[in-house]
Amino acid sequence: MIAWLIAVYAFLYAPIAFLFALSFNDSRMVTSWAGFSTRWYVTLWHDPALIEAALLSLRIAAVSATLATIAGTAAGYALARHGRFRGRGVFEAMLAAPLVLPEVITGLSLLLLFVALEQTFGWPTGRGAGTVTIAHASVSVAYVTVVIRARLAEAGSALEEAAADLYAPPWTTFRRITLPLMAPALVSGWLLSFTLSMDDVVVASFTSGPGASTLPMVVFSATRLGVTPEIYALATVIVTVTASLLAVVGWRRRAIPPAPPS
Repeated sequence: MIAWLIAVYAFLYAPIAFLFALSFNDSRMVTSWAGFSTRWYVTLWHDPALIEAALLSLRIAAVSATLATIAGTAAGYALARHGRFRGRGVFEAMLAAPLVLPEVITGLSLLLLFVALEQTFGWPTGRGAGTVTIAHASVSVAYVTVVIRARLAEAGSALEEAAADLYAPPWTTFRRITLPLMAPALVSGWLLSFTLSMDDVVVASFTSGPGASTLPMVVFSATRLGVTPEIYALATVIVTVTASLLAVVGWRRRAIPPAPPS
């Protein structure tokens, strides 16, 4: 059993370790080791196309995650706290559609929507970072809704009902009770939306235009011509930053003392 577990983890993480090693290879060839070198990191730092694409992806991901979190919180709250209402079934089906539809269908439908809007209202004027942001937010709303709805269902409504019995206004109840209960789900939903946006290629390819290529699009285009060690360096930086953030979060969680038993 232990041997199978080690084999599975080796299968998963050996390619990442191999990528790390190749990013420090002085040779452009993956089949030969020409010595340790950081030249590809220097090349990456002086590559304006990759740097600009990375910054654009970060901006799009941050804005789309924020929009998706706001809309998904409202949708999840409505589904979890307002019971049956007219059109609930259609509303749930529309929210679930991005979870089951292929990304090609989603990207194509959003492209047709933007074209129809431009022809009818004159907005948006072409495709660019704005349309990619709206597209990513539209896709991520479903994921945020699922997280928020599950969190509110798990927390229950007893505390909100107790606050109402004590004559707390609805806004005060939401601000002092419901919002703190949703806080972990809000953070999780935002991070999930951010990750989905940073990782997306298909939807962005349909809804972007000239001068609005995200980092996944640039990397995908570069790999079609042959992967260079510069891409390995970029991947190493991304993995290192992500692993460092996870390590900090894990350390902080261990540093917080457990709550005393009630």
